[in-house]
Amino acid sequence: MPKIVGIRFKPAGKVYDFDSGAFVLNQGDHVIVETEKGLGFGVVAVAPRAVEEDARDKKLKKVYRLASEDDFRQVEKNAETERYAHTFCLKCIKDLGLKMNLFAVESTFDASRLTFFFTAEGRVDFRQLVKMLVKEFKIRIEMRQVGIRNQAKMCGGLGRCGRQLCCSSFIEKFEPVSIKMAKEQSLSLNPTKISGQCGRLMCCLTFENETYRWLKQEYPKIGSMVDTPEGRGKVVRHNVINHRLSVRLEDGGIIETELTNVAAGKK
Repeated sequence: MPKIVGIRFKPAGKVYDFDSGAFVLNQGDHVIVETEKGLGFGVVAVAPRAVEEDARDKKLKKVYRLASEDDFRQVEKNAETERYAHTFCLKCIKDLGLKMNLFAVESTFDASRLTFFFTAEGRVDFRQLVKMLVKEFKIRIEMRQVGIRNQAKMCGGLGRCGRQLCCSSFIEKFEPVSIKMAKEQSLSLNPTKISGQCGRLMCCLTFENETYRWLKQEYPKIGSMVDTPEGRGKVVRHNVINHRLSVRLEDGGIIETELTNVAAGKK
């Protein structure tokens, strides 16, 4: 029975399905696979699993072989080429006076193509730049303009929480983020406090939102009247992480109390 294995080519990158063939693979194994751009170097992210009945007609690329020592040396060689290409391209950009921010260079596994990733405010005429790069490296050159979120994902870094950026550690694709999510989580609407390294709304607002919505189901709504041990009052704020809420009493004072203290009196 044919089996499908999930292969990832970049950290926190998308997982692609391949036909594992007769190979016995485990999560974390490095393999060489067939891709549309030739052979690729990847790591097993999802262990082989049986093909479902309705997916057997789907044509998948195959795992070519397990990675060897020579393959790892090729990856190191490609990394050296990428570093030199980045330095050389930056010099060319400066000489040509182009308004673009080059932040990464990637080589295909067989070193037949270099892809240069950059951000820019508008369209950039990089034809002369490509000619200089082709003359220097004598291989196929691709220039790819991406958004600021993609730059943060590829470059990595630390968020305001002190942890590695979500987009560069485990998020495979970006989901829409809205200011409504920040309101749902009772966060400050100050842009500097809810924006990530990329300057856009933090990705964690999206995947944490469902948890907040689930936790708040048992809370009385903001503005509703409740009874507390200190007296009757109106709910003004939720603190779902600590299972507490703030209530403005009828005498004007504000108290913070446990959710269980007002659960019986919520209306």
